[in-house]
Amino acid sequence: MRMKSNLKAGLDRHSFYGEAQAAVLPIRASILADDLVWERTAEAPWKLELLTLFLRNQLRVAPAMPILTVMLAFTCLLWVSPIVSMFWLVATLGSQATQIYLCTIFFRKERNSSEQHDWIGMMSASELVQGVCWVLPLFLFWAGANSLQGAYLVAFTMAIIAVRLLVVNNFMPVLVAGTGIMTIGVAMRCIAQAEPIYYALAGLIITLEVFFLFVARQLGDTARDMVKFKAQKDTLIDELKLERDKAEAEKTKAEEANKAKSIFLATMSHELRTPLNAIMGFSEILKREMFGPLTVPAYKDYAGDIHHSGRYLLDLINDILDLSRIEAGRRDIQEEPFDILSCVQSAQALLNGRAAEKSITVSVDIAPSLPKLMGDLRGVNQILINLLTNAIKFTPMGGKVAVSATHTSNGAIVVSVKDNGPGIPAQEINSALDSFGRGSLATKQAIDGAGLGLPIVKGLMDLHGGDVAIHSKEGEGTEVLITFPARRVLTGPRGEVIAAQSVQSESQRKLIAITG
Repeated sequence: MRMKSNLKAGLDRHSFYGEAQAAVLPIRASILADDLVWERTAEAPWKLELLTLFLRNQLRVAPAMPILTVMLAFTCLLWVSPIVSMFWLVATLGSQATQIYLCTIFFRKERNSSEQHDWIGMMSASELVQGVCWVLPLFLFWAGANSLQGAYLVAFTMAIIAVRLLVVNNFMPVLVAGTGIMTIGVAMRCIAQAEPIYYALAGLIITLEVFFLFVARQLGDTARDMVKFKAQKDTLIDELKLERDKAEAEKTKAEEANKAKSIFLATMSHELRTPLNAIMGFSEILKREMFGPLTVPAYKDYAGDIHHSGRYLLDLINDILDLSRIEAGRRDIQEEPFDILSCVQSAQALLNGRAAEKSITVSVDIAPSLPKLMGDLRGVNQILINLLTNAIKFTPMGGKVAVSATHTSNGAIVVSVKDNGPGIPAQEINSALDSFGRGSLATKQAIDGAGLGLPIVKGLMDLHGGDVAIHSKEGEGTEVLITFPARRVLTGPRGEVIAAQSVQSESQRKLIAITG
């Protein structure tokens, strides 16, 4: 019956705490798992480091203990026979020398974590022997001592206890072995006197020992935590160094890959352009029937298609080559003054045919008095051609493209190319300047292009120290702004002199670039 009642009570308790245990179990399992990982990876290292710290402290205070020993031995000669005093002095100094010898041996060679328990045991034994030696004066020197001399022996022993508590606070077994035997000896000596003041002194020494042990435990926990944190910090530093090395290796690999890509693109672009020129030349001869009429009229159309496709492929190759040079930092700019209006008009004239095919009106609003710019004329022409090509490409039939330029208050010149096309979705504006970045509209409507125009514009503007900005809303069109910094705007006396030079030699261009 009793077994059944106990079983029923146990089932009731299980039912009562079931939910709580179910909730706590995953947390407890996680904590145990973390402790197990720490036990396997860092427990032994930090204990070994604490042992090393303890033994190093022992060596640091090694000179102090013999001095205190000699002081007590010679002081007690006032009432103790020299033979007894010297006997105690030799025994105590011998125990201290043994402990110092053990500490010295420890540091003579590398120690692994499996030996730490053996060393803690040896240090506990040596500390116990020292404690016995320090207790002996309370019994060997007490017989001929008066009350003041007895109090001196008790006080001296308590001072030794305090010193050992300060030195040995990392390992409780060693601490208890030394200070424990001394505390017991002082308490026994005081109780043996059978006087109220000594009873109180015995209670005080026991209380202080318990308090000191508690403080030492806290200090030991703090030291342990500090060593653990140091080990974790060292581990993190090693991991960071490893990740840094990996990142540097990956960076080097990426740079080599990028260099190989640039070399490949440059080589392939050169190799492809040679046969393309032949294809385009012969297709143009066939299209124009330069060596006589073609017997089949469709051949003329096919030749035109071949020529058009070849032109498109050649432009694509040139764009890839330009972009690879810009990314590889091999695209140099030739500094010379130019008129932005003339550049826009030149690009407009080149693209008038494309605009006329879609009945698109291209308007230019640039004041002739706008200051000239210093930069790479070929690169700026390429920027304007790419921007106008994109605007005409995405503008619907009968649409409008507007080009304007303004001189801002901070001295920069901003050129705007704006269309009334379908616009760019907000989430695609940032990716429009990425290489081979084609928007959803170009993909859906199968609009020609590889997504290289705007990246080339951005790369060339970066070479000029300028900026590219895109403002667009779906259904309202797109505006691309390119900004030439004030240092490239030729204003003032120096700008007038440079702008007045219609032709510069190579040395003049270098001088302008240096003084710019």
